[in-house]
Amino acid sequence: MKNKVWFITGASKGFGFEMARAVLASGDRVVATVRKNAGELAARLGGGDRALVVTLDVTDEKAVKAGVQAAIDKFSRIDVLVNNAGYGLLAATEEASAEEVRKQYDTNVFGLLNVTRAVLPQLRKQGSGHIINISSLFGYLNNVLGFGLYGSTKFAVEGISEGLALELKPLGIHVTAAAPGLFSTDFASADSYQRSALTLDAYKDTVGAVRDHMAQFDGSQPGDPAKLAGVIVKLAASENPPLHLPIGSDSVKSLRDKTAQISRELAEWETVATSTDH
Repeated sequence: MKNKVWFITGASKGFGFEMARAVLASGDRVVATVRKNAGELAARLGGGDRALVVTLDVTDEKAVKAGVQAAIDKFSRIDVLVNNAGYGLLAATEEASAEEVRKQYDTNVFGLLNVTRAVLPQLRKQGSGHIINISSLFGYLNNVLGFGLYGSTKFAVEGISEGLALELKPLGIHVTAAAPGLFSTDFASADSYQRSALTLDAYKDTVGAVRDHMAQFDGSQPGDPAKLAGVIVKLAASENPPLHLPIGSDSVKSLRDKTAQISRELAEWETVATSTDH
C-alpha cells in the first residue's frame, strides 16, 4: 500500500535515523522513537505532519505502550514496525557481570518484545503489517572476539523472528529478521557500545586486542548506512518478503560460512548424532 506508517525505534542516529529519513523521502509517514532530545531529532528529520518523534525507552513497557498509542492517535495505523533500538557490549563472557548482561538483554531482546507486543494488537486489527527486526551478522556467526554476548542477543532476535513468522502468517502479518553487516555508523564509537567494567589479563591478547583497536575501527566499516535504509524501504514494499535477510557483503558471507560450518560438522558427526534412535 502507498503512504505506509512506520514505527522505528532507536532513531536518533545510525540505522534508525537513516531509515527514518529514507521513509520520509519515499513519501511514507514515520514515528521515530528516541530516549531523549526529541525536539532535536524532529528538527533534523523534518517531515512536517508526516513525522512524529516520540520519547520512550524500549525497556519501559508503560512508556512503550504510550508511544504506540501516540502513533495510532496521530496516524490511525501502523504498517511497518522496525525494532532497531539496541547497543553493543564488548566483553569476554567471564568479564561481563550479571548486571551488564541483563541490561544488554533488557534492551536488545526484552525491549524488542515490549514494542512488538504493544504494536501487534493494531496489526491484528488491520489484518496486515510487517515487523522488521534488526539483527546482525553476529546473529549468524560470532567471529569477532568480545562480541559473543552481543551476538547472543542477535541469535535471540533471529529465533524470535522465526517463531513470530509462524504465528503471524495466518493473520496477514509479515516478519523479517534483517541482519546488517559492518556499516559506517557510529556503532564502534565509544558512545554507542559499552565495555565491561572488569577486564582480565587472561584475555588481553584476544578480547583485549579488539578493545584496544575499536577507536581505529570506527569509520572504516564497508557498508553505507544510507544504502541499507534504501534496502529496508524496498523490503517493506515487497509482497513476499524473506524471513531472513543479510544486508551487506560481509553479512552474506557470514551466513554462507555458518551454513557451511554446520554442514561440515553434520557430515562428520551424523552417524553419532543419529545413533540414539530406538
